[in-house]
Amino acid sequence: MGKLAMTGLAVSLALGMSAPLSAAEQSKEVSVKGEVIDTFCYATMGAKGASHKQCGIDCAHKGIPVGLLEPGTGKIHILLPTKDKTALSDDVINRMGETVTVTGHEQMKGGLAFLTAESVK
Repeated sequence: MGKLAMTGLAVSLALGMSAPLSAAEQSKEVSVKGEVIDTFCYATMGAKGASHKQCGIDCAHKGIPVGLLEPGTGKIHILLPTKDKTALSDDVINRMGETVTVTGHEQMKGGLAFLTAESVK
């Protein structure tokens, strides 16, 4: 094996790069309780809660990502639709500012937590 190939292999191993994970290995089904937020207003102004409901709904309809803010930990899950090339359900968006439980598949990528919104209660 050439010097360049060995260097590439060493870098890949050092960075933890291995064979791509299957879809089942990449995500797991979870239920997460938290407040539905629009990520822009929360990140820039700390806006959340019932008083921010309509602004959050408007932001979501304009394309601002919707998140689920866990109480206590402050962890945010970016909520995703259940399949590619679709919008996040209005059932989720219309719960802006409310505490709900979202069940779906969680994926962690680059330090971010994502959650498909398969059901919201």
